[in-house]
Amino acid sequence: MVSSTVHAGARLDRLPTSRFHRRILWLIGGGMFLDSFDIYLAGGVLGALTRSGWSSMQLNAAFLSSTFIGMLIGAFTAGILGDAKGRKFTYQFNLAIFGLASLAGAFAPNMTWLIVCRFFMGLGLGAEIVVGYGSIGEFIPPAVRGRWSAYLSLITNSALFFSTFLGYLVIPAVGWRSMFALVGVGAMVVWLLRKKMPESPRWLESKGRLDEADAILKSIEAETAEGRELPPIVEPVRAPLRTTTLGSLFRPPLLRRTVLAVTIQIAINVVIYGFIVWVPTFLMKQGHGVASSLGYSTLMSLGGPAGALIGVLIADRIGRKNGLIGIAVLAAIVGWLYGNSTSVGMATLLGFTLFTLTYLMVALGIATYIPELFATENRMRANGIAGSAGRLSGIVAPQLVVLMYVSGGIKDVLSMISGALVLMVAVLVIFGVETNRRSLEEIANVSDDESLRQPAAELPGN
Repeated sequence: MVSSTVHAGARLDRLPTSRFHRRILWLIGGGMFLDSFDIYLAGGVLGALTRSGWSSMQLNAAFLSSTFIGMLIGAFTAGILGDAKGRKFTYQFNLAIFGLASLAGAFAPNMTWLIVCRFFMGLGLGAEIVVGYGSIGEFIPPAVRGRWSAYLSLITNSALFFSTFLGYLVIPAVGWRSMFALVGVGAMVVWLLRKKMPESPRWLESKGRLDEADAILKSIEAETAEGRELPPIVEPVRAPLRTTTLGSLFRPPLLRRTVLAVTIQIAINVVIYGFIVWVPTFLMKQGHGVASSLGYSTLMSLGGPAGALIGVLIADRIGRKNGLIGIAVLAAIVGWLYGNSTSVGMATLLGFTLFTLTYLMVALGIATYIPELFATENRMRANGIAGSAGRLSGIVAPQLVVLMYVSGGIKDVLSMISGALVLMVAVLVIFGVETNRRSLEEIANVSDDESLRQPAAELPGN
């Protein structure tokens, strides 16, 4: 038997990044890439279905809303399961759900059945995002946690380009069904590869499963050391016992962090699902053909990986709070300019810029900041609550887009997006705390006072 604690956080945080960390990144990233691919194929598929008469703006909105009803349930359930049953069980379970549902969607006989299949895809899609972004930081040292979370965001949101580009090539030539088939087969392959991925030692320790945690930690340390001497373990101050019920997220001292996380999720999801997934449809409504619309959308979608790549470069330099504030202000300005653009070329450039800023916010906010705000015992539940709020905005946003587009065109749609970003800035200013380059245990144990608001001390890079 090991002692009453194995110091999982301290042992992981002092490790240099290694082959082990890269493997974890790609195993989590593979599922999240397919998750994102499945979400973003909606733009090209719905545009083609509308053009062919198989669907309509109203049915398209129902398709998107069913996605997010499923994602809402999936995100909430994943939060509960992730903290109760573990990270590994949960991400394997949700990957199987959205993979099998995607295969079923490829054979849907009509739009109604496709909407039903999309609901089940959404169950797995919502869960994958919660567990993937919540898990990566539990393995990565604090000095580079922002960078590696942004790497995961880069892998995930590169699917925006690949989904749009493949849609541009495949949908006009082969049809939309092949897009769902690709996701289903890919998900099953990643599910098999992930079977050997270890459970989070931090989670095992939080559940008192110390022997299992210690065994995994020793394996990680041996692989990382490769014969070298590792840095000494700096034992943290023992944390007090925490209340870990779901309700504790809605009471002080965690309430302000929950409000912060929920607002960030809502604002970013309004931008994504109120504008980005609608771009091909908007362009077709303005008279462009399927191929032309998907081509312009593909150019804009390069902003997805571009934004995440910028996140890799700056996440551990500028911090989370101030970075999100500055980026959101820029995105609101670019959104207004897009709504007032007078040419396709200018709209494409501004669209690319807005895509870039949006996925930079994803890298800093959803991938990095929100999971950092909470302790291991509550991390997945909090991530699930915030993710559920984002999915609620995904349910409402498509309906608002239809109403606003009919009444006032693209300008009214962009006004909604700018308003959501302004709200996020205000909440960050009032409630935001800085988590950059701090251990997850320190962030969880320190109250939201000036000591946590101050910049973190410099940590050695890895």
